[in-house]
Amino acid sequence: MTTATTTPLLRLALRLDAVVTGANGLAYLLLSGPVNDLLGLAVPLQRGVGVFLLVYGVAVWLLTVPRVVNRGAAAAVVALNVVWAVVSVAELALGGLGTTTLGAVWVVAQALVVGGFAALQYVALRRER
Repeated sequence: MTTATTTPLLRLALRLDAVVTGANGLAYLLLSGPVNDLLGLAVPLQRGVGVFLLVYGVAVWLLTVPRVVNRGAAAAVVALNVVWAVVSVAELALGGLGTTTLGAVWVVAQALVVGGFAALQYVALRRER
């Protein structure tokens, strides 16, 4: 008899995403003034994004708690990460964020990290077939 489990790679990819996302959200909430000064991201935007990222990070972590990770939910995380990365760069390109030069670099770097999580999670999901 075989029992269903989730590969360590998928669980790790989701948990890394959850921790980095949650930490980012917490930083946006607790350090909104200094982050605004450094990156030029508006404080209300940071606080809204910070709350979203904290909730999203917790939700992604909770997805990893059961012995078997729900594949549909994991696929949704991949899709949301891709959307986040693309929309971040598009919004930056359209000038809607009003960032400093360092802020623009931060947005691109963050989009690359999120895109990297999406790619790793996608590969892990494919290995689970």
